[in-house]
Amino acid sequence: MSDPAYLVLEDGTIFEGQRLGAPLSATGEVVFNTSMTGYQEALTDPSYAGQLLVMTYPIQGNYGVNGRDDESRRLQVSAFVVREHCLAPSHHLMTSTLHDYLLERGVPGISGVDTRALTRRLRAAGVMMGSLVQESPQQALDRLRESKRYGEVDLVPAVSAANPFEWPPEGVYAPREPESVRRIVVLDLGVKYNIMRSLGLLGCDVTAVPARTPAADILALKPDGVVLSPGPGDPAQLGYVVETVKGLIGRTPLMGICLGHQVTGIALGGRTYKLKFGHRGANHPVKDIATGRVHITSQNHGYAVDGQGLPGSVEVSHLHLNDGTVEGLRGLTDPLMTIQYHSEASPGPLDNMYLFERFVEMVEGDAQP
Repeated sequence: MSDPAYLVLEDGTIFEGQRLGAPLSATGEVVFNTSMTGYQEALTDPSYAGQLLVMTYPIQGNYGVNGRDDESRRLQVSAFVVREHCLAPSHHLMTSTLHDYLLERGVPGISGVDTRALTRRLRAAGVMMGSLVQESPQQALDRLRESKRYGEVDLVPAVSAANPFEWPPEGVYAPREPESVRRIVVLDLGVKYNIMRSLGLLGCDVTAVPARTPAADILALKPDGVVLSPGPGDPAQLGYVVETVKGLIGRTPLMGICLGHQVTGIALGGRTYKLKFGHRGANHPVKDIATGRVHITSQNHGYAVDGQGLPGSVEVSHLHLNDGTVEGLRGLTDPLMTIQYHSEASPGPLDNMYLFERFVEMVEGDAQP
């Protein structure tokens, strides 16, 4: 782990450190997350596919990793960037160190980086492409010149399930659930396990289907409601998902989360745009307009829905208090609700679990859409 490693941004900025994890190279969009804990959940969050993840909290790996906190079937980040990683973690559930976890799963990382300086640069200039190598900074620049930009690639097929599956998959942690009384289908654009876990705890029988599943096939499963999951990349690349959503609106209750919220906005006739450096962390204040209550939310997205141009059949239901971006939509004529942030947290605060309850109420017809 004392081997040198280099992170080079597309503007030529070089950060030198030491190898962490697998002795491999990686190229992708460099983004930062402001959470103080939750590195295992973040590493396995499919929304980070195609990205080099920087944690702003200086020490990572202090409680190791365990068999319960994975949020998908594999590590999803292209690489992991930290200031310091803990060599002697301690936790009663720990089964591995952070370094071994990355090494065994073939994900490269770099430690010893001045993540404060790196984050300030990304906040000032906006997210940039970057390359992590062990050979030389010049090799990193060469890789960057040969690579497609993050927004030019449809990343969803790489993180979506190849075949439908029932929750929970074998070997995945799932607390005891009540008897299932509702059938929910999740369109898997890069779903996190805790979304399905949260629905299961509310008495839902959950089935996930691949991202390219057409609306007719989803409706043939006779769902009581459909959840459009989070996922990676630019929603403008997902015309096939937008067509599916158009075929579902008005025909079944819908809940869109993060990327699911964005494709719903496009399906309704709106548009999306790229944020300068995105919202990633567990400390974002969002106002629920219906109640006036402000919730602290967990977020992970680089694109947002433009509130202008949306049809009169929906209204904005949530707003981000830092920058005024749209954080949720509510259908006025159809049973439809969307949120830009992660109501399932993991990691993050549990303020927003009520949204799953609101969705179930909508499914049951106990609440107005």
